[in-house]
Amino acid sequence: MALIGYSRVSTSEQNLDLQTDALKQKGCIKIFEEKDSGKNDDRIELAKALEYLREGDSLVVYKLDRLARSTKKLIELSEVLEDRSIELISIRDNIDTTTAVGRAMFRMLAVIAELERDIISERTLAGLAAARARGRKGGRPPLDDKKVKQALKLYDSKEYSLKEIVDLTGVSKPTLYRELEKRKVIS
Repeated sequence: MALIGYSRVSTSEQNLDLQTDALKQKGCIKIFEEKDSGKNDDRIELAKALEYLREGDSLVVYKLDRLARSTKKLIELSEVLEDRSIELISIRDNIDTTTAVGRAMFRMLAVIAELERDIISERTLAGLAAARARGRKGGRPPLDDKKVKQALKLYDSKEYSLKEIVDLTGVSKPTLYRELEKRKVIS
């Protein structure tokens, strides 16, 4: 009956320390760490954790939203764990499926978490619509063709590093690479 931890953040810039420390404090003997969006269903470290878990073990997470972004996915995962006689513990949500109350709370919190995400999404869409109604456009500003051409000339001169070109023109590295790829296709 081992405690196996799983921690996840959505981007590589985010830090896993808070989650990992909490999992260690809970007594996890092994922790699988991942830097990937919860929207992705094919999370490698989660799959490894699930493969590692044995009957009677517990999967421990800092919060339920580290496992899945939707109630459906969370419930599906809990059913897989239940079929394999593996318990689920969420430290922050105070859920432990070794008890009937813990199982019920797990399902209720999953529904509430999905509701919260839906409300945030609706607010965001309403805010964007209100901004458009006032004539504001969202998204990135259009590329400045003159700056892109200047960046390409600097690149072609082979006298400047990519960092120097970015600093001089304000054209990002990804944009510069995209423009260079376009030239290859055209050639």
